[in-house]
Amino acid sequence: MNLLRLIAVFFIALCISCTEKIVSPPEPVGPTPSKRQLAWHELEYYAFVHFNMNTFTNMEWGTGAESPDTFNPEELNTRQWVKVAKEAGMKGIIITAKHHDGFCLWSTEYTEHSVKNSKWKDGEGDVIKELSEACKEYGLKFGVYISPWDRNHPEYGKSEYVEVFHNQLRELLTKYGEIAEVWFDGANGGSGYYGGANETRKIDKKNYYQWDKTISIVRELQPNAVIFGDGGPDVRWVGNEQGWANETNWSLLRRDEVYPGWPKFKQLRSGHEDGTHWVPAECDVSIRPGWYYHPEEDDKVKSLSDLLDIYYKSVGRNGSLLLNLPVDNRGLVHENDVKQLMALKTQLAKDFAENLATGQSVTATNVRGDNVDYKAENLIDGDKNTYWATDDDDVEVSVTLELEEPTEMNRILLQEYIPLGQRVQEFVVEAEVDGAWKVIDEQTTIGYKRILRFDTVKASKIRVSITAAKASPVLSNLELYNAPPVAK
Repeated sequence: MNLLRLIAVFFIALCISCTEKIVSPPEPVGPTPSKRQLAWHELEYYAFVHFNMNTFTNMEWGTGAESPDTFNPEELNTRQWVKVAKEAGMKGIIITAKHHDGFCLWSTEYTEHSVKNSKWKDGEGDVIKELSEACKEYGLKFGVYISPWDRNHPEYGKSEYVEVFHNQLRELLTKYGEIAEVWFDGANGGSGYYGGANETRKIDKKNYYQWDKTISIVRELQPNAVIFGDGGPDVRWVGNEQGWANETNWSLLRRDEVYPGWPKFKQLRSGHEDGTHWVPAECDVSIRPGWYYHPEEDDKVKSLSDLLDIYYKSVGRNGSLLLNLPVDNRGLVHENDVKQLMALKTQLAKDFAENLATGQSVTATNVRGDNVDYKAENLIDGDKNTYWATDDDDVEVSVTLELEEPTEMNRILLQEYIPLGQRVQEFVVEAEVDGAWKVIDEQTTIGYKRILRFDTVKASKIRVSITAAKASPVLSNLELYNAPPVAK
């Protein structure tokens, strides 16, 4: 009898599963990220290192006339740089392998203006090799900045120099292992030493460097690397050097309009809602006033409050944070910089110490096909690959998180499932306080990650309402936190 009952239960369950409606996922909307771009989004916070000839001349932009012997970091320790970055919570480092003055931190075959003619290690040193090996040791991603402009090279402005530039790029992409990001500066063309000519040379910013060929070199030699430029092609400049994106920030760009030195750069702070390509924003900023080390700025390192504000206005606004560390003339990250980096790490750990949404009850006004694959609970399951989705014709929807008891909070973190595109145009966050709903914030875009800060409320429920979207919303994550005050 027991066996017959078991068989009956089995067949009932089988019939139920057979009648379960198969619901297809939403179709992608607009441009979507590539595999390399998805990996870049997950980096979020990483280091820029400006360290080169300017470190020793106390300049921001060298002229190109400097003697290679001027470069001599007697205590250089790239492992210290990487250890500091790792302990600060950063996930990678991008180094200025060659700045506008043309001095190269590796022993290139294509110019004499490099470490091979410096006093440092009797010309046998290679900063790029040391740093790439340190990054590998500590598990950090490694990237290279190479300036297309070269204020030292006598052939700059002629076709012969473009070949030099491409060959130097090939060296960097073939001698140092895996490269995560290749960074091209938008500043190019102007006055320089140019082998002693001491003149101004203008170039066609759109065409001179043969960008199609430049990009193809990167794709050939480092297919997993994202390419940064004013307009990408993979990652865009955010349109300022203060480390913030606009509150409205699309990961989309009308890419073909943008080129190095594009005069409408302020548009890069928000991207383009009608963008033709996925080109998310990277927010670059220095921890000091200058990009390179200057002794007189030792007491001008950004405060904890400033660094926190930068974090929330970059990572918290669908961007990444590339925070510059001006390695000093010893060849070390300065103690004052280290202190502030660790203060930021400590405060962020406090801000995001406990996700108050975990284990709570969550409901939605619509679930795609009433299918469990797209349930609201996917928002709080901690799995980036699951998401809440709605029916195609249901754009104005809401999700409500009910807490076990009234709880104090002042942060909400939201993420869209970006492999299917960036969709949300407007949303509202409300809190139920003492039985009444209160609007906490009204915002526009979400994208890969959006973090809102608000005055502390003691709420029993939180409601997120999508009020406008390009297509049915697809959200993968909702988190709540109660960040403590910042110590003075």
